[in-house]
Order: sequence, then C-alpha cells, then structure tokens
Amino acid sequence: MNNYETVFIATPVLSEVQLEELFGKFQGVITENGGQIVNAEAWGLKKLAYAIQKKTTGYYFLIEFTGEGSLIETLEKQYRRDERVIRFLSFRQDKDAVAYSIKRRNKLAGKVTTEEAPAAAEAEVEPVAVEEA
Repeated sequence: MNNYETVFIATPVLSEVQLEELFGKFQGVITENGGQIVNAEAWGLKKLAYAIQKKTTGYYFLIEFTGEGSLIETLEKQYRRDERVIRFLSFRQDKDAVAYSIKRRNKLAGKVTTEEAPAAAEAEVEPVAVEEA
C-alpha cells in the first residue's frame, strides 16, 4: 500500500450542504475502492492564482490516504466526471513527504514531536519574579 495525497478545488458557487456532499463523495470513492483515509481537511474558500473557467476563487480540499495505484485512476476519473471540481492533483508521497505530513498534522493538533520536546520543555520554564528596588 502506498501513501497518497490529493487536493481538489470545487467551484465557489456551491452551498455548504453541497460542499459537504462533494467532500464526502470523494472520501467514499477512496474507501469503497480499498483505500484508507489518513487525514481529510477542508481548507475553505481561497483566491486562485489565475482564473479557471472564469472563476477567481474556489473551495480547497485535501485528502491523505493509503491504497493501491489503481485507486488513483478511479478517483481521478470521478474528478473528471464531476463538473463541480475545477482542478485536482494527486500524487504518491515518498517517506519524507509522509514524515512531513505527520509532523504538520501534529503541529496543527498542538502535539509536540520528539524532536521538539527539549525545546518545548525549556519554553515551559516559569519566569522568576524580580523585585524592584
């Protein structure tokens, strides 16, 4: 099983219910085809670097998952068929990308990694009150 990451941009004219349905649809495609979702994030409405289909904003979504290579073909076919998706990108993560993703998720969750533990312990030292003369 390989680690994958996919980001897709949905058209900005969708309602919250439609966005949740769209996000759930692609998560379902992954799980129904033997994949396992590791992390899923909705990044929200962002400005695009350039206009796509005369749209200057879009809703960004990230899904990190594990699965077989054939899953990517199925997922991207579903992206192409859905007119609500204006762009997508999927790629296989190497070991460094997986490590970075774990570190990033831990940082977002407020967890301290083993590398950051000594620095965090030093930061938690309580300040000493100084009396003024």
